[in-house]
Amino acid sequence: MRINTNIASLTAQENSVNVNKNLSNSLEKLSSGLRINKASDDASGMSIADKLRTQASGIGQGISNANSANTFIQIADKAMAEQSNILDIVKTKLLQASTSTTSDDGRTAIANDVSALLKQFDLISTNTNYNGTTLLDGSDFSFQIGESSTEKVVVSTSHGATTGSIASTSKGSSGFTLGELKAGFTSTSLTGAKALASMDVIDLALTNLNIVRSEFGSGQNQIESALRNMMTTQTNIKAAESIIRDVDYASESANFNKQNIIAQAGTYAMSQANAVQQNVMRLLQ
Repeated sequence: MRINTNIASLTAQENSVNVNKNLSNSLEKLSSGLRINKASDDASGMSIADKLRTQASGIGQGISNANSANTFIQIADKAMAEQSNILDIVKTKLLQASTSTTSDDGRTAIANDVSALLKQFDLISTNTNYNGTTLLDGSDFSFQIGESSTEKVVVSTSHGATTGSIASTSKGSSGFTLGELKAGFTSTSLTGAKALASMDVIDLALTNLNIVRSEFGSGQNQIESALRNMMTTQTNIKAAESIIRDVDYASESANFNKQNIIAQAGTYAMSQANAVQQNVMRLLQ
């Protein structure tokens, strides 16, 4: 028997170190809820999971952008709905002014009403905004709703049918614009003939306004479709990341119990290896 080097004890110690390391790793996984806590746990798995997490984060921002864009468009649509209502009222008043049963005093009152309504029409175009961005000035809007540069929805309102140009450049067959019509009501008296001639300007303004509303409506439909798709995609990506990164508690708990039992057995083995060496003392007695 040799006592200078206790091979049995050294072997037991080596195994104990490895088991305790496994036990520590298992505890780390159980406490964090993650199967991969560092690159050495699963290098390739960590790389894939990180890419999936980045993708899910990008889609999450796209979802936020889409929700903001929906609010943006809804504000614009409500404002244009009120403008459409104003134009409807103006047309009704012009029809009232065009008939011979309306007196000159009545036409003067109608002209004042129409002028005030058209001023409000312009104020809506000027003041409607989202976070400081004017919505009805004829600008084009681009909504980024995905993680790539191509995933965007563009709403074009700069093709001569914008609410901003309605009040300044949209001419009817009478040859004057809505803006000129508004100015005319305040500078000259309203006649039945002028009221009739003005109605085609209102009709054109309504047509142009509806074109813009349809542009916003089409954009909103695209955004809502993209939003539903992004929400589904994000859920699936997070599920895929979870499969790779998250710990399976049932499996890891079983592994922890196994490593714990082995660690206790290893401690007992080391004590027995040291006890065997003491038997040499009997040879010296």
